[in-house]
Amino acid sequence: MTDTAATNSPIVSAYRQKTAGSAKLAGRAREVFPSGIVHDSRRLDPYEVYVTHAIGSRKWDVDGNEYVDYYGGHGALLLGHSHPLVVEAVTRQIQRGTHYAACHELEIEWGELIKSMVPCAERVRFTSSGTEANLMAFRLARAYTGKTKLLRFAGHFHGWQDHAAFGYDSHFDGSPSPGVLKEIAENVLLAPADDIDATVTLLSERDDIAAVILEPTGASFGLQPVAPALLETLRTITRKRGIVLIFDEVVTGFRVSPGGAQGYYGVTPDIATLAKVVAGGLPGAAVTGKKDILDLLDFDVAASKGFEKISHHGTFNANPASAAAGIAALRYIRDHGACETASQQAAKLRGHLNEIFSDLGISWAAYGLHSAVYVYTNPDGDDLDPRTFDALRYPVAKLRGMKKGDIVRKLRLALLLNGVDISSKPGALASCAHSDADIEQTADAFRRALIMLRDEGELKKSAA
Repeated sequence: MTDTAATNSPIVSAYRQKTAGSAKLAGRAREVFPSGIVHDSRRLDPYEVYVTHAIGSRKWDVDGNEYVDYYGGHGALLLGHSHPLVVEAVTRQIQRGTHYAACHELEIEWGELIKSMVPCAERVRFTSSGTEANLMAFRLARAYTGKTKLLRFAGHFHGWQDHAAFGYDSHFDGSPSPGVLKEIAENVLLAPADDIDATVTLLSERDDIAAVILEPTGASFGLQPVAPALLETLRTITRKRGIVLIFDEVVTGFRVSPGGAQGYYGVTPDIATLAKVVAGGLPGAAVTGKKDILDLLDFDVAASKGFEKISHHGTFNANPASAAAGIAALRYIRDHGACETASQQAAKLRGHLNEIFSDLGISWAAYGLHSAVYVYTNPDGDDLDPRTFDALRYPVAKLRGMKKGDIVRKLRLALLLNGVDISSKPGALASCAHSDADIEQTADAFRRALIMLRDEGELKKSAA
């Protein structure tokens, strides 16, 4: 990490001047949390922005600065911040109680909505996070098949639990990351997401694979996209080989379409994991899929068929407040074209950015699927035309390496100075709350930020 305390960067200096309140809170946070943060991807040097409130497409920090927000609750806020229907539903529920330690009607209604919207959803089991949902999916697959190995794709993220804590941003050789048992890593196979033939060969030659899991739009919601044919190919080979196909729809569920990526692409997995949008921006997640697989969680089926059921607890599973938020959000998504609107706004932003890159003579490109926007910063200085850029033609290693160097950090800071917040991928998630005026303001902010970077000589460095 760059030592910005001694930097002479005008961008960093301007950021410090504009965010003194955030700097003060960051200092306090470093005395409480490791690195002063509670989520790795919120890391920002010299320090993070501290937000006080958010409405629609906007959020405000402790210094009163207003931002068009594209972080989107890490993907949870397809409807934008504080959507009135969600706020009303949660407020009403909180007045009735936040935790009954008992069954309640809202959990049934929430589950019924998921069943009606998601093609694979014959049964639903709620958890508190996407990490938990994926861990349960792995356990179900192993118990259902009696096999031990899991196949994942390099670069795809499935939470921070041990089976997925390597091979997505490092340890691509399959070796365990710190704290992960080598015996766990040895039971996880990593396949190249950009080589369908190699994956088919691997699946065809082994008889010990319980499940295949992937992000159906590619790693990080299409930051590293996969060929559309991969989904159909995996569905065919896993069905033939008796392997459980798991779609990690933690991000894509209810964002790509009301039925998730599986609904949009017409490929139905055996299991899908859901989080983020499913709970309307509150904590909540679910495992859903074929009845005969989720029957492994069923007391009565286990007793009647004579097998040992999988035990599953969770203090906040189907929490009433999360259920209320989830119901309100899913109904709106089902009935009001929220996915289409968000995708349209993202496409507009991608188009604007590529025009700006072309106008300024910068060999960068904006790309993405559905409601995602990613900025390829071209760290190797390749000759490219942003107007014809096709991420599928670029090796995964290049797309994965676009955070290389200091330029992405300064891009984020420069955008914050110009009233826009994006993630460090670098990327943006559009919501149905983003207006055309927001898109225009964001495009203007990018133009200003790029000029600031050019004035500091950073763009020359990126093409060197």
